[in-house]
Amino acid sequence: MFGRDNKSQFTAAKEHMLRRDLKGRDIRDPRVLAVMTKVPREEFVPESHRDQAYSDGPLPIGMDQTISQPYIVALMTQELRVNNDCEVLEIGTGSGYQTAVLSKLAKKVYTVERFAELSQSAQAVLTRLGIGNVEFYVGDGSAGWPASRLPSSGCFDRIMLTAAVPQIPKPLTEPLVDGGIIIAPVGYSGVQELIICEKKVDRFIERAICDVRFVKLRGKYGFES
Repeated sequence: MFGRDNKSQFTAAKEHMLRRDLKGRDIRDPRVLAVMTKVPREEFVPESHRDQAYSDGPLPIGMDQTISQPYIVALMTQELRVNNDCEVLEIGTGSGYQTAVLSKLAKKVYTVERFAELSQSAQAVLTRLGIGNVEFYVGDGSAGWPASRLPSSGCFDRIMLTAAVPQIPKPLTEPLVDGGIIIAPVGYSGVQELIICEKKVDRFIERAICDVRFVKLRGKYGFES
């Protein structure tokens, strides 16, 4: 098993991931590839699974939640088209790995997590890595970001859901800017469609990307607890 300081094994595993699971598929955005190289996924994985940090599959992180496979993290990030002027809302902090990836591309990330234990753990890791452009909130992610703590613009440029919803919740579409993008796994069954929507005035242009499998987003506008 790889220890926290066993950098050479992690470096080799990361290079293999980049070559086979990202570049070898459809991840082409150089900024996304660069960030996936920089962010140490092993820091977000429990000690018991650290030797699998760069395997192409999800891993448990506690509370019946998972850290998504690297390919899906890269795919969702690439499709969201984040730039350094974007203020991004993430629903489902989880381990904080996707949060860290987004933080390297965006102006600021606002992230909501239902479980305080996971939020606190993610905050500790991001602090240790020197990532400071993230604001955390513990609560019902399906209800969106608290109105009293919205960005100065009152809107988000990009929104990412890292848990499945039966449909994209209205409280998440309302604070999206015109021309903004939201990406989410949508569906009632164990397999969902990864959907990307671009807001155009009063309507959404929707496109399905691929089938995915995510844990369910529990909450008022998600799945029942």
